[in-house]
Amino acid sequence: MLWAEAKQKKYMEKKSNIKVGLTGNPNVGKSTLFNALTKSKQHVGNWPGKTVEKKDGYLNYNGTKIQFVDLPGSYSLTAYTQEEAITTTFVLEETPDVVVQIVDAQNLERNLFMTIQLIEMSAPLVLAVNLDDLARKEGRVVDTKKLSLLLNTPVVVIDARHKKGIDTLIEAIIKKSGNKNKSKIKLTYGAEVNEKVQKIRNFIAKNDKQMRENELDWITIKLLEGDIRVDQKLIKKTYYIELKSLTEKSVSHLETVFGKDIHNILANTRYGFIKGLSTQVIKCRKNSGKRNFAQTVDCLLTNKFLGIPIFLIVAWLMFQSTFTLSEPLMGLMESLFIYIGNHISVVLESIQSPYWINSLVIDGIIGGVGGILTFIPIIGILFLIIAILEDSGYMARVAYVMDKSMQKIGLQGKAFIPMMLGFGCNVPGIMATRALETKSDRLLTILINPFMSCGARLPVYVLFTGAFFSAYQGWIIFSLYILGVLIAIIMGFVFRKILSKKSLSPFVIELPPYRWPSITGLLIHVWEKIWLFIKKAGTVILAFSIIIWALASFPAGVDYGTRESFAGQIGETIAPVFKPLGFGNWQSSVALISGFTAKEVIISTFGTIYNAEEGSSLEVALKNNFTPLSAYSFMVFILLYVPCVAVLAVVKRETNSWKWPIFMVFYTTLIAWTMSFIVYRGGILFGFV
Repeated sequence: MLWAEAKQKKYMEKKSNIKVGLTGNPNVGKSTLFNALTKSKQHVGNWPGKTVEKKDGYLNYNGTKIQFVDLPGSYSLTAYTQEEAITTTFVLEETPDVVVQIVDAQNLERNLFMTIQLIEMSAPLVLAVNLDDLARKEGRVVDTKKLSLLLNTPVVVIDARHKKGIDTLIEAIIKKSGNKNKSKIKLTYGAEVNEKVQKIRNFIAKNDKQMRENELDWITIKLLEGDIRVDQKLIKKTYYIELKSLTEKSVSHLETVFGKDIHNILANTRYGFIKGLSTQVIKCRKNSGKRNFAQTVDCLLTNKFLGIPIFLIVAWLMFQSTFTLSEPLMGLMESLFIYIGNHISVVLESIQSPYWINSLVIDGIIGGVGGILTFIPIIGILFLIIAILEDSGYMARVAYVMDKSMQKIGLQGKAFIPMMLGFGCNVPGIMATRALETKSDRLLTILINPFMSCGARLPVYVLFTGAFFSAYQGWIIFSLYILGVLIAIIMGFVFRKILSKKSLSPFVIELPPYRWPSITGLLIHVWEKIWLFIKKAGTVILAFSIIIWALASFPAGVDYGTRESFAGQIGETIAPVFKPLGFGNWQSSVALISGFTAKEVIISTFGTIYNAEEGSSLEVALKNNFTPLSAYSFMVFILLYVPCVAVLAVVKRETNSWKWPIFMVFYTTLIAWTMSFIVYRGGILFGFV
């Protein structure tokens, strides 16, 4: 006991001088709290060079001398007013030991706007929740324990008028002053904004080694917002002109994409974060008033019983709409490439070009690249619908609902965000795992991300469902996406037991306000996806189409695309592995090998090989080699087997080891083989031949 008292005394001596900034919105009880803490021991003056009043006060608490600085009341830290600029300068340049923000429990959402800005500044924050009794009378109960957990910040309930909770607040201040751990919460402004933020941040970090980490993060955001004070701070730097140009280009791009100014873009993200946080920590009693339309919709979309069924219905409608709208456009694209192929064939014959050139151009390039480009309409329409769901605010609600479900089975809730990104492409999905706090959580999410069916797999599904399940395309592809999610969740649960058994911490999912998507932003997003698809067709897919053509044409003297060709020999060697799965033909084996490079190449491989069957379409050729059951088994294998080389490369970079990409190759392929075996053999057992 004496030893403990001596240790506490020694600790107090070390922390005998603590500087604390008191901040908050106007009329939250900040001055009342300041007076309660410092009593008559106050000094009043003006801030240097400002007309704004400055108050300093002191308190001796069990041998600890605490200086309280009463910062001007303001609603944010945008530095548009003297009050905001003073608070920002105090936090960044005077490095206080603790910043106490007083928040009004009656208007928590409005107050939290400043809170998240203080967190962005890496301020050593303590929240003091005032007027809680009045909020309860209105039917609003703030779960302060959960608020503290979600923000990773001490939260204390006080009553400044009646001087309740003051000692608890002082103890929290002293404890925080000795613990410099900052909140791990980091706002994500979305992939588009985050990319520009990171680019500007990296530029400043490279050119200014003296800038502190917390200042660097804050200045990057303030540059995007066009903060004049930050501009003045950097104008004398040697890199200023280049930095200014980079910032202006970034802002211009973002405003074009989102169709609104940069302030609204960033504010919407912050308010989305606040909305998600408030949803989790504010409990409204039944007599707390009528809900508005958005709140009523949220009650349905985020309902623990209705949320997931509604999402499944929306996903099914998305796929059905995609096929219905894209079918005529795909027919036009297919007719266009047939027309181009016929005319090029006539031209080549008229100039009497060698047979191998005719075969290379018609079978290799047009059959391979042209075959994949016919899927541009369906890719564009699917990403358009996804972009509408994201920009409208609905996808954030899906993440909120799924977070609760994933927590129940032992998965990190944040993992669903990278998983959702994986529906577009697994590469950004894996990179997004950087937002997770622990190494084990990041690794777990990386390992399950490839089971999210990326856009590159979609053309394969469309080809096979069009050939075998034309009346049920939406249902079949919907089932594949759901299967991928289920396998990811099951494997995540398994890996959680192996990699880490620590309890999971909840997190805040940002719920942005509902809004009409920007037409310009939607078109830019869709065009970027389509252009990426076209570029891949003109590079990777073109190269592999030529390689597959060469393998199908040689050795010299063999007929193109037969078992005797190099492609046929390779396929025949591997085919027995896939025979139990229903697709033991050599063409499928070659296509699966080529799909290791990029999943779209599977289509071009089939197109190149099956062009040997003159006069028949690709769908007819597939029907000669697959049954509906084996076709579905093949799609399940495509869904689950080894991801493309780009994904493996990013896994190596994120884990800093080749061990995990190599493990991913084997374990995903094993899962794929097992599931396809179950589907095919189970189908036979139940008579689906």
